[in-house]
Amino acid sequence: MLTLSQSLSFLLVAVLITATPGPDNLMVLGMGMSKGRRQGIAFGLGCALGCLSHTVLAAIGVSALVAGSPMAFTLLKWVGGLYLVWLGIQALRSRGGTQMDSASERSQTLRGLFAKGLVANAINPKVVLFFLSFLPQFVVPSQGNVGLQLGLLGLLFTAQAAVLFALLGYFAGAIGGWLTRRPRAGLWLDRIAGMVFVGLGLRMIMAR
Repeated sequence: MLTLSQSLSFLLVAVLITATPGPDNLMVLGMGMSKGRRQGIAFGLGCALGCLSHTVLAAIGVSALVAGSPMAFTLLKWVGGLYLVWLGIQALRSRGGTQMDSASERSQTLRGLFAKGLVANAINPKVVLFFLSFLPQFVVPSQGNVGLQLGLLGLLFTAQAAVLFALLGYFAGAIGGWLTRRPRAGLWLDRIAGMVFVGLGLRMIMAR
C-alpha cells in the first residue's frame, strides 16, 4: 500500500504536471471553449480515464522487470530518466504562447466526445513512455508489491487528472480569456514543469 507522505508527494507533482499546458489539457480547453462546458467535461474525463490503460502497462511491465531482470530494470530507469530530462529541456526551451486550435468539429454527442478523449490518450505512445518513466519514481520497493503500488499511483494520477480536466472543461471560457490576456503565463508554467521533469529524470538516473 501507499504511505500518506508517498501519496501526497506524488499527488503534488502529478497536479503540477497535469496543470501544465500540454496536448491533453489544451484539447480540453479548446473543446470547452468551442463546444461548451458539458462537451469540455466529457472530453476531459475521457482523456483522464485513458490513463488507466497506461497504468496497467506500467504495473505489469515494471513489476515483471523488477522480479525477473535487475539489469533490464536499470536500463528502463536510464531510458526513462533521459526521456524525462529531454521533456524538461523541451519545456525550458519553450517560448510559451501556446495556441488553441479553434477549428471545431461538427456537433457530437457527449458519449462520442468522451470516447474520443479516451482513445486519444490511450493510443498515445508518448503517454505510455511517460507513465513507465514517471510512476516508478514514487515506488518504494521495501514496502513490497511493486505492481500494486504502481496501480494505486496510476489510479491516483487518473483521479486528479479527471478532476482537473473536468474543471478545465467547465471553466474553459474564463481560462481561455485569462491565458489570452497573459501570454507569459504559459511561459512560466513551462519553465516550472521543465525544472520538475529534469529533476525527476536526474533522480531516476542516479537512484540506486
